[in-house]
Amino acid sequence: VVVKPVALGKVNDRLQAIGDADAIHSVIVTPLVSGQIAELLIRSGQEVKAGDVVARLDDDVERIAVDAAKVALQGALNTLTRNEDLKKIISRADLQDAQTAVETARLTLANAELNLQRRAIKAPVGGVAGIVNVSRGDYVTVSSPIVTVDDRSRVLVDFWVPERFTGLLKEGQAVEAAPIARPGKTYPGTISAIDNRIDIASRTLHIQAEIANEGDALRAGQSFQVEIDLPGDSWPAVPSLAIQWDSNGSYVWRISPDNKAERVAAVIIERNPDSVLVDAKLATGDRIVTEGLQRLRAGA
Repeated sequence: VVVKPVALGKVNDRLQAIGDADAIHSVIVTPLVSGQIAELLIRSGQEVKAGDVVARLDDDVERIAVDAAKVALQGALNTLTRNEDLKKIISRADLQDAQTAVETARLTLANAELNLQRRAIKAPVGGVAGIVNVSRGDYVTVSSPIVTVDDRSRVLVDFWVPERFTGLLKEGQAVEAAPIARPGKTYPGTISAIDNRIDIASRTLHIQAEIANEGDALRAGQSFQVEIDLPGDSWPAVPSLAIQWDSNGSYVWRISPDNKAERVAAVIIERNPDSVLVDAKLATGDRIVTEGLQRLRAGA
């Protein structure tokens, strides 16, 4: 027979996956109320800050309501002042009614001012505006998208890995992301989130990595090849010619120190071009038969 020694090989020492990028914060700006756009204060590609007004709806009715509420509040305050001056000669109930009227007028004014404020459409987050979907004069509702604002100072790359990597990945672990459209260019990042369950249909685990977008070169929706260096699991490596099969599964023939043939069960972990990694009771340096297998039997 011809024999070769068992070596030690590693599996899962480098993980590769394809993922898609998204902005660290991405918001579709929509109105809080319906109305006609009276003023558009944003253009595509403009950088905005959180709270900036991107558009205003027609607000004539709301302004009139605010003015009317202010007049009503002033009238209620005047009535309360007169009643307090005359509290010795008016009933306590009349004084309480005047106080209640003032509080009601204040609430009415606050509601009118809130309705007026909601006519201004504001960006909830800072970032870069995308293509504006409306024009001045358009009638919009609470479900009408005005513009998408992306904070792309950092990007999140979502990718999925086989379930066998579960337990080998952790938050904060370093990754390298290479844009598919820009071969040779890589960006360092870290794992920012790991899903809490395996997808039953695909038997994969959802991972999210965060990458700094220096120079604003990356965009949401971009595809990346993600690579992660892993410590790797060590397994005995045997030549592919040494693997034999029968009804009980795969096995190899080992030659003992006293030159006797021993059958050793070997479950295949990974096939490589030059060797096969197996789960078997083999030690580094053990002699494994690669030729002359047909004439072997246990103890030969």
